[in-house]
Amino acid sequence: MNLPAPEASVYKFPEGLYSDVRVEKVRATLIQYLKGELREMRERDTAGAFVRVFDGRRWYYSSVTALDQVQEELYRLAKLAKPSKDIAENPVVKNMSSRKSEPHKFEGQDLRKLPLAEKNAFLTSFFPAVTAEKAITMWSGMYSDTFTRRELYTSKGGRSAYEQQLCGLRVGMTFTGDGRTFSEGAMKAGGEFCDLGDFGAELAKRMAQSLEFLRGSKRVTPGKYTVVLSPLAAGVFAHESFGHKSEADFMLGDETMLKEWHIGRRLGPGFLHITDDGGVAGSGFTPYDDEGNPARKTPLIKNGKLAGRLHSAVTAAALGEETTGNARAVSFEFEPIVRMTTTHFEPGNMSKEELFAGVKDGLYVDTIKHGSGMSTFTIAPSLAYFIKDGKIAGPAQISVISGSVFETFGLIDAISDKVELLSFVGGGCGKMEQHPLPVGFGGPYVRVRGMSVL
Repeated sequence: MNLPAPEASVYKFPEGLYSDVRVEKVRATLIQYLKGELREMRERDTAGAFVRVFDGRRWYYSSVTALDQVQEELYRLAKLAKPSKDIAENPVVKNMSSRKSEPHKFEGQDLRKLPLAEKNAFLTSFFPAVTAEKAITMWSGMYSDTFTRRELYTSKGGRSAYEQQLCGLRVGMTFTGDGRTFSEGAMKAGGEFCDLGDFGAELAKRMAQSLEFLRGSKRVTPGKYTVVLSPLAAGVFAHESFGHKSEADFMLGDETMLKEWHIGRRLGPGFLHITDDGGVAGSGFTPYDDEGNPARKTPLIKNGKLAGRLHSAVTAAALGEETTGNARAVSFEFEPIVRMTTTHFEPGNMSKEELFAGVKDGLYVDTIKHGSGMSTFTIAPSLAYFIKDGKIAGPAQISVISGSVFETFGLIDAISDKVELLSFVGGGCGKMEQHPLPVGFGGPYVRVRGMSVL
């Protein structure tokens, strides 16, 4: 189904209710190997629609895979609701989109036209480098791509549509030697096949780092350290430890959190800025959210102070704030909830070289295994290094870095002046039952004094 001209009528929406229909079509490719043995190779097309009706008091919704049954489903849900002549004045309905937006079309190389055999050949071309290294005792390889088209039609006359393509590959490796093991991976993602062209260099780099870590890493003595976070680590920290607290649905009905999270609260130095931006190209790209509201760059921290939060139409109405284009669903099977897009630190106050030069005795976190947090956070580093007199001084074994989110922002004393944003495949953000949602990470290098390290 193509998006019609703005004046065209697609569905007949019930009177006295707010209704919308979100149509989704996806072509997905997945190729997986374990130690060179093919485990899965498939292409799959899926299509469906999420249909919902709101009567000012309650939502009624369902999902269907038969697109020719959408109109029937609208009528069925409408029979469950109680129409109101004043529905247009409802604060939630006022926040719903009435925009007739031009479709956002993907203009690059359409991977739906690339033979599966070529995708497989590209992935397997990197395997000889892995099998040649005797210290690698277990490994896996994965290639995936998705081409998604989403269309939204609202009873307010709103219409929007966008296409997004994301592809990537990952090689996971376990290194063994001298009674020790270490696991790490190399990954590359982008919107087109050409974005993956330098994966070989990334794989070689991660293999060399991992071998150095396996043979020469030393355990960190627990304590307080100055820690430098890489763009990847800083991005995960911004997402997990701060971004989720910015999602306004966590605050509904929680007066304590609203008081703690008041706009204007001082969190860190004046050069500290964090934003969420659905218009950034990559895995977090969301030109229109699943309520039809356009992407926008939302300042979450500005000049070191809490400046905003992320909203859907429902949460914006409840808190008396503006929508931000962050109502997202992981697929047509789910209702939209408040989710991040690409959340990251903005450029800071010095160069990367100056930032490292200011560390006499500290740690550098390059890659991480995982991170989590709300009021408190934990980061489990993977590749990490000692810093001595501003220079990298060998690999460091760190179990976990943890702390209070608000206190840690106050300990930031330097942010580099260039931002590196990253795309990911093979995972995503999880919230409630919706996982994995594509989001973007990354940022500048971030220096934090006095972090608790184990």
